[in-house]
Amino acid sequence: MINGKRVAVVFPAYNAEKTLEATVRELPDLVDIRILVDDHSSDRTVEVAKQLGLQSFVHDANYGYGRNQQTCYREALSAGADVIIMVHPDYQYTPLLVTAMSSMVAYGVYDVVLGSRIIGGQALRGGMPIWKYISNRFLTAFENFFLRVKLSEYHTGYRAFSRDVLLKLPLLENSDDFVFDNQMLAQCVHFGFRIGEVSCPTKYFEDASSINFRRSVKYGLGVVGTTLRFALQKWGLAHPRIFSANGRRLEAGSPEYYANGVRRARSETPS
Repeated sequence: MINGKRVAVVFPAYNAEKTLEATVRELPDLVDIRILVDDHSSDRTVEVAKQLGLQSFVHDANYGYGRNQQTCYREALSAGADVIIMVHPDYQYTPLLVTAMSSMVAYGVYDVVLGSRIIGGQALRGGMPIWKYISNRFLTAFENFFLRVKLSEYHTGYRAFSRDVLLKLPLLENSDDFVFDNQMLAQCVHFGFRIGEVSCPTKYFEDASSINFRRSVKYGLGVVGTTLRFALQKWGLAHPRIFSANGRRLEAGSPEYYANGVRRARSETPS
């Protein structure tokens, strides 16, 4: 807990058996709620999560990274979290920054805080492939131009949010795939939430999850599409649902989420 705010860390997991324990061991003691959502893994991810004392939820099919995040956030809201930090369980980002990121949200400095691999030149030193680095820089420049903000990157998977952000964004209008991340940040800009960044070291290694070139191209095209939809909305030429104030939202305790293409996740009580 920080400044009287309950802190939750959520892990959107898929085949994270080999790296989950190392990730969880670095979580600071201030974390009140620890939730893992397993997107129908084929390994022992859920078993390891139970051994580590995580509150776990299991999708009955592989719905995708975006849908996994939706479940993560819904369960964190239902558990009463005030600050929610998404940490990838593949140990690519250090959980040691949870304290700094959650403090910035808990004290009202920012509504959203991103762990940036670009600030401080950490990305290439951490092993990011050069083609990913170049595409990251190009897409970020493209987005900054149209969204009229200045972030060092939009593509980090290390993010902290206030409860208010997760309740007000129309997250149920977003993709189930990886572009969910980008859509969410575009929504944050559209709805006027304050976004901050901290420098985050990252490490690329064999067991760390990473999408392949084909999926990366699909993601890149999705980013361009989201950015152009943002611009059309701003210019009054279109009104995409992802930027609608009346779009479908996550509601803590509401069963509606599970009626939209996802069967209710099975809760695994830590033993």
